[in-house]
Amino acid sequence: MDALDPASQETFNVLFSVVSFVLGGMIGSFLNVCVHRMPQGLSVVKPRSRCPKCENPLAWYDNIPVLSWLILGAKCRHCKEPISWQYPLVEAITATLFYLVYLKFEFTIATPIYMLLVASLVLVTFIDLTDWTIPNEVTFPGMPLGLVCAVIAMVFPNTGLMLDDPLMAIIGLFLGGGVLYGLDMISLLVLKKRGMGFGDVKLLAMLGAFFGPWGVLLIVVISSFFGSVIGLGLIVANKGKQTDVGEKNIGHYLPFGPYIVLGGLTFLFVGPQIIELYLGYVGVNAAR
Repeated sequence: MDALDPASQETFNVLFSVVSFVLGGMIGSFLNVCVHRMPQGLSVVKPRSRCPKCENPLAWYDNIPVLSWLILGAKCRHCKEPISWQYPLVEAITATLFYLVYLKFEFTIATPIYMLLVASLVLVTFIDLTDWTIPNEVTFPGMPLGLVCAVIAMVFPNTGLMLDDPLMAIIGLFLGGGVLYGLDMISLLVLKKRGMGFGDVKLLAMLGAFFGPWGVLLIVVISSFFGSVIGLGLIVANKGKQTDVGEKNIGHYLPFGPYIVLGGLTFLFVGPQIIELYLGYVGVNAAR
């Protein structure tokens, strides 16, 4: 990239920004299949995409991310049943996140790695929202991958990866799992009920492996903030309503995974800047 003249470099960046966005939309389409099938223990490869209502296979032109949903008027071509807004939402979010990852990390090793990470976080979010579980298929491979990335960043310069110290990755992994596990045990002792699912523990441990202990601490703060604000809003909005999902009532239980994901994405894109601002603020006050 440095060898290119400014005009060529700009053209290159625009091209790969578009490619990243389109690729994100395509991956988002696949994530929709995973969100629907993984909680049921079904293959995400076979059979190919089909309408969940009438089970007719989708032609390629009915499976274009976002556009097909709009062209079809949010209805299946065959049975005319409504197609959930979740499908274009997942595709649009994944496309946008891929685009943002490329803008931040450009043409480095970090870009495909963090694209894979954000895709896994989108998957976790929508499975947790719809099925209230966090799949081990994401968190178990994600933990060692975070450690491997730290080793790669330590050995090879200019990877763009945010953490280049394997020891910090290990500390982050155990701190991430330990923080939520500890809070869960406190909730069990004080409130006589679990406050966290073990999937949340594994999710934060995975992010700790990618971002280290500072990342874990900031993610906990950010996710707690989002959880408090959004959770209180939902509880107030559903006050007096019987809104059950499975055996749980949404007014008394909310999946925490999506808030951890929001914290993780925030750290990915602006975490170091937030930490730098905070340390600078503390330093100024300390000097006073």
